[in-house]
Amino acid sequence: MPTAPERLALTDLGVAGCDAVLDLPGARRFHAESVRRWVFKRGARAAADMTDLPREMRRALAERYDVRRTRVALERRSRDGTIKLLLELRDGHTVETVMIPEGVRRTLCVSTQVGCGVRCAFCASGMLGLVRNLSPGEIVEQFLTVRELLAAQGEALSNMVLMGGGEPLNNFENVKTALDALNSPRGAGFGARRITVSTIGIPAKIDRLEELGQQINLAVSLHAPNEELRGRLIPGADRVPLAAVLAAAARFFARSGREVTYEYVLLRDVNDTPECARQLARLLQGARCRVNLIPLNDVRGLPFRRPTPQAVERMAALLEEKGIRTTVRRSRGRDIDAACGQLRRRHASGAALPRPDRAAP
Repeated sequence: MPTAPERLALTDLGVAGCDAVLDLPGARRFHAESVRRWVFKRGARAAADMTDLPREMRRALAERYDVRRTRVALERRSRDGTIKLLLELRDGHTVETVMIPEGVRRTLCVSTQVGCGVRCAFCASGMLGLVRNLSPGEIVEQFLTVRELLAAQGEALSNMVLMGGGEPLNNFENVKTALDALNSPRGAGFGARRITVSTIGIPAKIDRLEELGQQINLAVSLHAPNEELRGRLIPGADRVPLAAVLAAAARFFARSGREVTYEYVLLRDVNDTPECARQLARLLQGARCRVNLIPLNDVRGLPFRRPTPQAVERMAALLEEKGIRTTVRRSRGRDIDAACGQLRRRHASGAALPRPDRAAP
């Protein structure tokens, strides 16, 4: 006996896909724009909320589509203002999204996959493996959920980074649809220059990202200054030579004019040594870029440790001396397992969750 087709969420349709609602009873041409506005700008949660649509169309819309299909399973708030949400998906799997405050900035870290297949040796996201890609709507709904949460406290998102769970460029088509829905004036209208895609570096897909024609920023996760160490720290990147990654990043800058950021998680006595700093400076010499040093957030069950403050300062100083513009990311949300994958992993294992906590209603 055939099974009924799975109901789509309106967030999954993207901007162009919302034209599908014109097949519904009572729909007229301009109603597709109304639906887009309700879903991506006004954050409607049910067809009944869309009060400028004909009643017949609202009824048919509710019968055929969900508006959203994720819910907040857990909410954690740090003493430093960081907010981490565990979102439950339609199939019961969970993903994390994190809002990080820094002065007046409010930056959202968005997941693009359930789990991760890259398997960075120091990251909790890959410890449970890759389960599946997120749909466009499951990516967009992270933004919509946090936007609403901040609006309720009189705040707004200023930036967004696709660098939560998963490798964005390994879910390229769904990420592309989600980015269009988030950036388009007909969608959420969140400016592309405020959006960053963070990747381990997949040259062909970096080229495709630039070809989208949006002013999106690129961040490349290096984490090591040489092939041997990078292969140990990022097993999923061992078939891509560093030279090819750097060449793709250089093409991205040349075509888009958007300066590339290189992310570098610092691990004590592994990649935070003076020799690593010198190698990294040589690797990036002459490139228009910035290095973002990220002291490790410790992950239970992994052998790596957080670098000392002295090692972080030394690394930054050595890079700056060599002409490499460098920033150090302040660690946020350490009391709520804010690093990628930690909260999902603890929730999946049934381990006690950290306090302070606030369960979602």
